[in-house]
Amino acid sequence: MIYELSSELRFPDVRWAENDGLLAYGGDLSSERILLGYRSGIFPWYDRNPVLWWSPDPRFVLFPEEVNISRSMRKIIERKVFHITVDTAFEQVITNCATVIRNGQAKTWITDEMINAYCTLNKEGYAHSFEAWSDDKLVGGLYGISLGSVFFGESMFTHVSNASKAAFLQMILFLRSQGFTLIDSQVHTRHVESLGGKNIPRSTYLNLLDEGLLVNDLHGSWTERYNSVTSSRTTVRATDPR
Repeated sequence: MIYELSSELRFPDVRWAENDGLLAYGGDLSSERILLGYRSGIFPWYDRNPVLWWSPDPRFVLFPEEVNISRSMRKIIERKVFHITVDTAFEQVITNCATVIRNGQAKTWITDEMINAYCTLNKEGYAHSFEAWSDDKLVGGLYGISLGSVFFGESMFTHVSNASKAAFLQMILFLRSQGFTLIDSQVHTRHVESLGGKNIPRSTYLNLLDEGLLVNDLHGSWTERYNSVTSSRTTVRATDPR
């Protein structure tokens, strides 16, 4: 059974989700509802109204301390092929994520309504973007939500080979330096799997989420914090370099 949300700020128990993870429809994309969703193990994903809310089982995640960084990507990071920034071009990143052409995907799920909602969350200090630049041109990036010690990855784009990968890996290294314990990728992607991503039962995910939410949010813009971390970092480390 798929539940219809009312104006009341609440979600049904995630254990009632359909086999594909669909739990509910309706409601709005207010910051309060979106953040409540993430804190409950639920996220919005739809391409036309009404809003659809999901909680898949299993859940695809990446543990920052277990990331695998290939030798080729390690060299790209060490040589600073791309200039990586954080929270300097959020709207550009999410707009590129919405408009980039992807293989096997005829249309985007990042609607104008979603763009507006996540731009608001960025201004409120909950949504963050990592940007890859080449010759002062934005060539790749990604964005997501941060709560406690959990980062909820939403989408990425690239216009140049390895640009989004470089931004993603710098994000992982930054999150690791800040004590983040979990990156929620929501559903399987081959790219995240190559870095060490794996499926875990939703029940396990919810336990890890509850633990992560006990940590204070790393709230506000991350620009200065990221610049401070990267300026003091001299090496790129990984648990299993290849």
